[in-house]
Amino acid sequence: MAEMNSESANAGAGIDLSQFYQVFFEEAGENLDRMEQLLLEVDIEAADDEELNSIFRCAHSVKGGAATFGFNDVAELTHQMETLLDKLRRHELQPTAPMVDVLLASGDALRAQLARHQGSGGAEVDTTELLFNIRALVAGEAPPVPLAAAVPVAQAAAPAAAAPAAAPAQQARQLELRVGPLEQPEQADNLIDLFKEITDLGTIEPIDGGQSSDGMRRFKITTTSSDSDLLDLFTFHVAREAVALLPLGPGYGFHAGAPGAPAEDPAAAADLGYGFFDDAPGAPGSAAANGAAAPATSATPADTAKPVARPAAKAEKPVAATVEASTLRVSVEKVDQLINLVGELVITQAMLAQNSKSVDAALYQQMAAGLADLERNTRDLQESVMSIRMIPMSVVFNRFPRMLRDLAAKLGKKVEFVTHGEATELDKGLVEKITDPLTHLVRNSCDHGIELPAERLAKGKPEHGTITLSASHQGGSIVIEVRDDGKGLSREKLLKKAREKGIDAPDSMTDQEVWSLIFAAGFSTAEVVTDVSGRGVGMDVVKKNILGLGGTVEIDSAEGYGMSVKVRLPLTLAIMDGMSVGVGEECYILPLSSVVESFQVQPGMIRTIGGTGRVVEVRDEYMPVLELERIFNVPRFDFENVSAIMVVVEAEGGRVALLVDELLGQQQVVVKNLEANYRRVDDVSGATIMGDGRVALILDVGSLVRRSRH
Repeated sequence: MAEMNSESANAGAGIDLSQFYQVFFEEAGENLDRMEQLLLEVDIEAADDEELNSIFRCAHSVKGGAATFGFNDVAELTHQMETLLDKLRRHELQPTAPMVDVLLASGDALRAQLARHQGSGGAEVDTTELLFNIRALVAGEAPPVPLAAAVPVAQAAAPAAAAPAAAPAQQARQLELRVGPLEQPEQADNLIDLFKEITDLGTIEPIDGGQSSDGMRRFKITTTSSDSDLLDLFTFHVAREAVALLPLGPGYGFHAGAPGAPAEDPAAAADLGYGFFDDAPGAPGSAAANGAAAPATSATPADTAKPVARPAAKAEKPVAATVEASTLRVSVEKVDQLINLVGELVITQAMLAQNSKSVDAALYQQMAAGLADLERNTRDLQESVMSIRMIPMSVVFNRFPRMLRDLAAKLGKKVEFVTHGEATELDKGLVEKITDPLTHLVRNSCDHGIELPAERLAKGKPEHGTITLSASHQGGSIVIEVRDDGKGLSREKLLKKAREKGIDAPDSMTDQEVWSLIFAAGFSTAEVVTDVSGRGVGMDVVKKNILGLGGTVEIDSAEGYGMSVKVRLPLTLAIMDGMSVGVGEECYILPLSSVVESFQVQPGMIRTIGGTGRVVEVRDEYMPVLELERIFNVPRFDFENVSAIMVVVEAEGGRVALLVDELLGQQQVVVKNLEANYRRVDDVSGATIMGDGRVALILDVGSLVRRSRH
């Protein structure tokens, strides 16, 4: 508040609310996401009271913030949504599918409105049809206007249809505002400045000219706004218990009990709970700020019949407080800076560890113990810092239920969406980049995989198809699987389509090779091009993006039973476990997750095929041999020395044996982007700084496997 006062004084005007905008936009986005998730999960036949209360609270929170900052279009739409949700939670209306559709569409419109206020530009969002439909649903009628997505309209061109739907103008009324007692009396003046800043709320003037003997400040308000809008504004900055709105009568302006003071109005006290159900978080306590007892909200017959929600609401109060107190918003830039500093610390620790090898441990025992502690603490610190960037896969998974609901409705299909492993964590940078490929895979399963209900019934399947999205940790990687129980891939159809496209596709191809054909550029099995798919753009981009993240894609399918796509990704792109190998004077890093085994080369093990290709037999399996010395043109000065160690690495379903001079050891390395700092180098995915200060290249095992195939 002190900062707000100083800024207000400097500006010579009211309080600058823009400093709070970002927090409001973030919280509003979270509330809208939560509301959408709850709406998708709500059981229309037997809606749970607590679910409806939670949806109502989400809308109410958005409305409160929007009213505070003067975003009237957002406040108007959320106010109408509140009215419908209030009737639902009081059991005055029964939930229906059209209600869920209208509320979901309203959430989309609110996102568009908030994006416009946040500065993305664009014209005003037309919510005329939405408001018209919500009012009809509140009146117990079917939506008269076919539901369509909210579209931007020119700000000056308001549709004529909006006129009959507009709410009648309210007459101005006068109220008494009581604020206090406050630990910081200047907070009351801040509220007054805030009220004056938002000019459309009305006028405000002090009643008693100063603070009275009971520590209360009293003001006379002339306004057309509802009590809830006023309370939303005031309680955004002052504790709810410290604010009271009362009718203005004869004798106003005196403390309680003074001669001529107005009697406390129980009805006004009851109205302080506007917008809250009994005992909800944020609802007024049993004693109002003015000292009068606030009677409980009158219960409808439905409330009496279903008292279950009351204890649930009470139990939620401490939980909500705990969650809010235990989280902290930090910008991604700060976290990235912290990770970079820890990376430098890891490099410095490795340098100290390497230099200490030449020191006699017996003479410098204490230093050796300190370096061992430093290594352990550095690793613990690095893991803790990396965990800050790790976010659960539920962040990605939660966007698919809504998308599938709309897509299935458009295609005339019935789809159930199942998720497993939502708590599995992945680096934030990877989550952002994997979202689009996963979205395409899920859409692909719904469009190409799941059959129409009649077709499924004819095959003896349930009419509802199932799409399963799962995530799990396997070793140093995360595996994300998209699986459906649809028609699967047809080998004959894929081969025929490939030959039509001029792709070499002999009948001798294995199933895995045939399934991989769908990743060819421009390849599509769709019979008709629609706005959903069929142009052959997508799966090739999916694979390219996943390979660019150091991941792999595996497809499995059974015709008539469904298909599965598994995406395997490293847990993070910042720090990795690696095996360092030496070739000549150079050092290279192999991702430890790709290393299978290593062995000494014996005479006669390596065989030549076709004059140039070389292979090695390992337990009855032949695999290509690649010499890192030749691939990277490593200069060699010890001519009598030859590469005598092989390291078997695996990626993209294939294995190769790499010829190296020596194994230098296993260590954690900080991955530096080579392309951003230099340029792209074939067969190299990045670089790192070793303990002795040298730069070592991190090899792209997937690229080496592909090189061996060609």
